[in-house]
Amino acid sequence: MKMKKLHINNIENELGIVRRHVGRCCWFDGLYFDSRKLKGDAVFVAIRGTRVDGHDFIHNAVTKGAKLVVCEMLPSTPEPDVHYFQVNDPASALASLASLFYGKPSQHIRLVGITGTNGKTTTATLLYNTFENLGFKAGLLSTVRNYIHTSEIAATHTTPDPVQINALLAEMVEHGCEYCFMEVSSHAVEQKRVDALDFDGAVFTNITHDHLDYHKTFSNYIQAKKAFFDVLSADAFALFNSDDKNAGVMAQNTKASKKTFSIRNSSDFRVRIEEKHFEGMQLFINDKEAWTQLIGTYNAYNLLAVYAVTVLLGIPEEEALKAITELKPVEGRLEAIRSADGKTAVVDYAHTPDALENVLTTLSEFKKEGRQLICVFGAGGDRDTTKRPEMGRIAALYCNKLVVTSDNPRSEDPEKIMEDIQTGIPHDQQTDVLKISNRKEAIKVAWTLAKPGDLVLIAGKGHETYQEIQGVKHHFDDREVIYELIKN
Repeated sequence: MKMKKLHINNIENELGIVRRHVGRCCWFDGLYFDSRKLKGDAVFVAIRGTRVDGHDFIHNAVTKGAKLVVCEMLPSTPEPDVHYFQVNDPASALASLASLFYGKPSQHIRLVGITGTNGKTTTATLLYNTFENLGFKAGLLSTVRNYIHTSEIAATHTTPDPVQINALLAEMVEHGCEYCFMEVSSHAVEQKRVDALDFDGAVFTNITHDHLDYHKTFSNYIQAKKAFFDVLSADAFALFNSDDKNAGVMAQNTKASKKTFSIRNSSDFRVRIEEKHFEGMQLFINDKEAWTQLIGTYNAYNLLAVYAVTVLLGIPEEEALKAITELKPVEGRLEAIRSADGKTAVVDYAHTPDALENVLTTLSEFKKEGRQLICVFGAGGDRDTTKRPEMGRIAALYCNKLVVTSDNPRSEDPEKIMEDIQTGIPHDQQTDVLKISNRKEAIKVAWTLAKPGDLVLIAGKGHETYQEIQGVKHHFDDREVIYELIKN
């Protein structure tokens, strides 16, 4: 299976070449789209990105040893010894070449992709844990971290680039992994990062307001998600949350076998929440009883998706149900930290209006009479600004006190981000709002305001262990701040 070298004939067979300039080299031992990393007799793919155009670096790539350049526009003066292939879509070509370079690993592992605004990380991680618990070797590609069986590899993007994806899949195959569960972002679909992958199944969790800074309109965002299902083969399954009003749109053009899951509607896989406690939930999944340590209606959806995928991958229903009951909450998702005096901090990754409302709805159900729900949250800089006032409105709807603070401000002024959030908070609730741009200080103030029995939600960063300010990532972990406050 393992190739890790490319021959000119294989490349020509893989790509739809519009024009070419013929060079000399026949074998290539590297594949790059970043000229700074290029070395050896390599293939360089020039991609037009949102900020940088790879065509501007073709000369630099050739100087560093590129012997084949794949591009959308041929240079006016090509080097005589270098191959140049003009293609219509270099991003898609990169995905095809990456798959070929690593021996088409997705064809040797059962690959399931999970897409949606919320629930991707939890569903993918729980699926990985389920199959590991069932005795299989599995892989995970997620926002939080990647796993090759039990070996952890740091994650840098929700969905890595095509070269990284195929390299990781190849490692999984070499280590005997039979399954891989992968988050698939809308950016990844649009940027062709998952092109040329052979998916055995795909899951649609939901779609709500997010990423409009990139996609510009909600319609574009929906179409980006839908495109993932459009290219699935007839041998794959496509699992849709039928309680989401856009599920039908997602399913319109897929050739895959369609299945549905739901809490509210008739579907192939159903769940009913019988009891809710802060320690877990009593569920009935397809009329069979199951206890879980996870809490919240949205986690009932996540667990149902996990059960459905497990069954669709051939695991008997009783085994799948037993595996569900053994799952533990995912790191940074409704992660509760309790102090000896009865205060509870809850750290969660919620950074969209829908995710924030899901978490606050869940916590409201467990808030005792006369106690407070306090929320510390912000919004990311250089991202969709339209969701900021909506998050402010939602937080004010559920909370007794709000501490608006920084998330990852990136290149933006944190004060401006906080002002955007505050515009969504009703005027009569403005007195219950504090604005503190220093996130550590904001958490400290919220914890000080809390009394025994109160709940303090710290939202937006969850598992993240950094804060990005003016292009620099500084170590920061919400959980560490809480543990320090409890200790002191």
